[in-house]
Amino acid sequence: MALDRPLGPHLHDDQVSKTSDSAGKKPDKKPDLARLERNLGHSFADRSLLETALTHMSAESARHGGHYQRLEFLGDRVLGLSISDMLYRRYDTALEGDLSRRLADLVRKETCAEVARIWDLGPFMRLGDGEVLNGARKNVSILANACEAVIGAVFMDAGYDAARALVERGFGERLEKPPQRLRDAKSSLQEWALGKGYSAPVYVELARSGPDHAPLFRVAARIAGLAEAAAEGRSKQIAQQAAAEAFLRREGLWNEKPEETHV
Repeated sequence: MALDRPLGPHLHDDQVSKTSDSAGKKPDKKPDLARLERNLGHSFADRSLLETALTHMSAESARHGGHYQRLEFLGDRVLGLSISDMLYRRYDTALEGDLSRRLADLVRKETCAEVARIWDLGPFMRLGDGEVLNGARKNVSILANACEAVIGAVFMDAGYDAARALVERGFGERLEKPPQRLRDAKSSLQEWALGKGYSAPVYVELARSGPDHAPLFRVAARIAGLAEAAAEGRSKQIAQQAAAEAFLRREGLWNEKPEETHV
């Protein structure tokens, strides 16, 4: 049986690459962006927009050619408008509360990450070595950000109609699904607020009563531009959750039965 010869210093880089391939390792080459464009259903007139949308802050190229944060900011707004438009047309008798709840569920990071996986964005992401080792190509937050950045890139490349068509291809079938049951009121309120373009909620202690061993806290949930909602609880955390729940109920977004205990 012939033994494999050890690699020597005289081998060229391409020979080393071929040898590595035979050992089961993939060659280091640029991903085929044309394949990704086929996944998206959009061919870029300016492919540098797509490249930027796929570039994480940790990538070496981010120092020179930028990264996806600005496109993510833009894509988030385009996504929200597109989904709102689609929901308004699809559910022509639904009240604002139901539409808002559906919107919050569709633009949440977990949903965006699911769409990013369908588009197969992970293998095309430009990441720093540390992020790659930490599994960033499967990270929910990074995939969600990249999804929004790609939407922003399509908007910049071809305008709103093209971006909306991309959103409809990626998110359209999810419009038919009932929104997920709400569990954590604070998280749900924050997702709804950010999805509507408001600032994140803040929680303010209004009063504290009762003895030290059994205090009662009254807390207000506040979002700039909207009326606050207040509630009480035996701890600050419970009061905050109750205030967030009160806020959501007022907006018609919370239909869960009251929990006996909060964590």
